[in-house]
Amino acid sequence: MAGERHELTQLWAGVDIGREHHHVAVVDAEGKRVFSRRVANDETALLTVIGDVCALADRIGWAIDLNSTESALLLTLLLDHGQQVAYVPGIMVNRAAAGYRGAGKTDAKDALIIADQTRMRRDLTILDGDDELVVELRLLVARRQDLVADRTRAVNRLHDQILAICPALERALELTNQGPLILLTGFQTPAALRGIGVDALTDWLRNRKVRNATVLAGKAVAAAETQHRTLPAERTAALLVAQLAQGVITLNAQIKDIDRLIEDRFLRHPHAKVIISMPGIGILLGAEFLAATGTVDRFATADRLANFAGVTPVPRDSGRISGNLHRPKRYSRPLQRVFYTSALISVQSCPESRRFYDRKRAEGKHHTQAVLALARRRVNVLWALLRDNRPYQPTPPLAAAA
Repeated sequence: MAGERHELTQLWAGVDIGREHHHVAVVDAEGKRVFSRRVANDETALLTVIGDVCALADRIGWAIDLNSTESALLLTLLLDHGQQVAYVPGIMVNRAAAGYRGAGKTDAKDALIIADQTRMRRDLTILDGDDELVVELRLLVARRQDLVADRTRAVNRLHDQILAICPALERALELTNQGPLILLTGFQTPAALRGIGVDALTDWLRNRKVRNATVLAGKAVAAAETQHRTLPAERTAALLVAQLAQGVITLNAQIKDIDRLIEDRFLRHPHAKVIISMPGIGILLGAEFLAATGTVDRFATADRLANFAGVTPVPRDSGRISGNLHRPKRYSRPLQRVFYTSALISVQSCPESRRFYDRKRAEGKHHTQAVLALARRRVNVLWALLRDNRPYQPTPPLAAAA
C-alpha cells in the first residue's frame, strides 16, 4: 500500500515531530490512512520518506505539529522539494484526538490526526521558511531569554544565601547592580566587612572599577556593624555567596555579548528602521517581533496579525448571554509580550498612546484592558507601516493642521 501510487491526485501527510524520530501518516480524501512510517530525524531517512510519500500522488499537503529546532531539518528538506507545509498546533491535535477512535495516545495516531486535520481545515498557517537573519535572531532571542531566566534564579538564590549570613547586608545591597556583586566576590560576612573597614573597602572596590565605591562601602560596613552574632554554617554560606555572585557577573557579561549580537543582526534586517520607529519598540523588542513573526507578509491583514498576537478578544456567547469576550487560547505568547510591553512603554513616552489609554480608562476599562486595547490599535499601525515600508510619524495636532 505504501509503495503504490494512489488513484487520487491529492493526499495529506501529517508528521508527529520528535527529537530522534518522527512519525509520518498519510490520508486520502476520505480520511483513510494509506501510509504510516516511523522515520529517523536525519537527512538520508527523511529524504527517503519524502520521496516515498510524494510518489503516492501528484500533490501532497504536508503538516507538522511543532515548528522548532526538532523540525528544522524536515521543514528545510520539504521546502527545498517545493512542498507546502502547514502548521497544526499541538493543542489542536490534543483536542481533536477525542473525536478519533481509541483512548490511547501514540505517535502514529497523532500523525494520523495531524494529516486528517490538514485535510479538513482551511485556517492553518502555512510555513514558508525564514531567511538567515530571522533564524539567527530567533536563536539569539531564545538564548537571551534562557540567560535572563538563569540570572533571575541566581539572584534570588543569592538573596537567600545572604539572608543566612546577615539580613541587614541583604537589605543594603542592590544585587541587580554590578558593584554589590563584585563586593560579594571578596567579602560576604559581617566580620570580614568590619575587619577591612570603609576606607580599605573603598580602595578595594575602586581598584576593580566599581562606581560610587565610597557609598557602597559605607552601606556594606554599616550593615555589618548591626550584627555581631555568627549564624550557623556561615562559612559554607559565604562560599556559596561568592560563587553565586561571580556566576551572576558572568551571566551579565554573556547577556551583554548576546545583546550586541542581537543588535548587529536586527539592524541588518530591511524592516529594522520601520519597526523601531514605533514608540515603545526598541532593538530587543523589535528582535523578538521578528523572531515571533518571521515576516509580516505572512499576515494578509492586520486582524490576522492581531489574532496571532492574542490581543483580539474572542466571543464566548451562549443562549441569552452575549457580548462575553475573553482572551483567545491559540496565540503567540512571545508576540503578545512584544505588543503588550511596548504598549506599556509607549503610554509613558508617546502622547498619542497616552491619550488613547486615558480615553479607554475614562470609558471604564481596567488598566490591563486599556493596555490591551492600545496594543491592538498599535498592531494596525505597525502592520500598515511594514506593508508600506515607511517609518512611524505621530499624528499632527489639530491646531497645527489648521
